[in-house]
Amino acid sequence: MSEKLEAAKPRYDALIAKHPGVERKGAKLAYTSMNGNMFSFLTEDGGVAVRLGAEAREKFMTKHGLGLSVQHGTVMKEYVQIPAKRFANARVMSRVFAQSVEYAQSLKPKATTRKKASKKKAAKEAAKKAPRKVAKKKTAAKKKAAKSPGRKKSR
Repeated sequence: MSEKLEAAKPRYDALIAKHPGVERKGAKLAYTSMNGNMFSFLTEDGGVAVRLGAEAREKFMTKHGLGLSVQHGTVMKEYVQIPAKRFANARVMSRVFAQSVEYAQSLKPKATTRKKASKKKAAKEAAKKAPRKVAKKKTAAKKKAAKSPGRKKSR
C-alpha cells in the first residue's frame, strides 16, 4: 500500500468518528457503507471519494473545482474525488461527509445476504452431498462377449 494511503487512514477514521452509527470497513481499502450502499472510500493516492446527491454534488464540484471519481478506468457517477490536499481540510470534509451520510440514509437499502434456496434446490444439493451406491455398468464390449458363447475373452 502507498504511504499516502496509510497517512490518510487516521484522518479518515477521525472523520468517521464524528458521525455515530457509521463505521469504517474494508481491510485493504477503507470505505463506509449504510444499508448496503457504499458512500465513501479512500483512494490509492490518499484522497477520498464521497457519494452525494445530484444537487449537492454539482454545487460542491463547482465550488471547489473538483470532478467525478475515476477508479480503474470507470467514472463513478455519484462520487466526487477529493484529493489528499483538500482531504486535509477538516472543516470542509466534515460538512461534505455529513451530506454524504445524509444521502446514504435516503437510498433504498440493498439486500446484503443471499436468498435462501428453494426446497427443491435444497433437496437436490442434499442428494448431491449424500453418499450413494454406484451400480457397475457393463460396457458394450463386455455385453457382446457375454452374448456370444463360442468366443474366448482376450485380455
